[in-house]
Amino acid sequence: MSQSAQVGNGAPADRIAGAVWRKSSLSNPSGNCVELARLPGGDIAVRNSRHPSGPALVYTPAEISAFVQGAKRGDFDDLATPLDSAH
Repeated sequence: MSQSAQVGNGAPADRIAGAVWRKSSLSNPSGNCVELARLPGGDIAVRNSRHPSGPALVYTPAEISAFVQGAKRGDFDDLATPLDSAH
């Protein structure tokens, strides 16, 4: 895949040219986290850190912004597993 090619949902994450993956400093050591990478065209790809060659989901900057703002506001708190009961 060339860097100028648009990356679509489901693309193998390890084959996305130019992707520099990063994860939250709050990620746990067992690898249960997601990683994000800004793509050359500005979109953001998301992958499961346990399956780095698995499919990536691709979002626009506006979609990521809306998600981050909602997360900061607590919109998704009911979906989180309490840290003390995580396996």
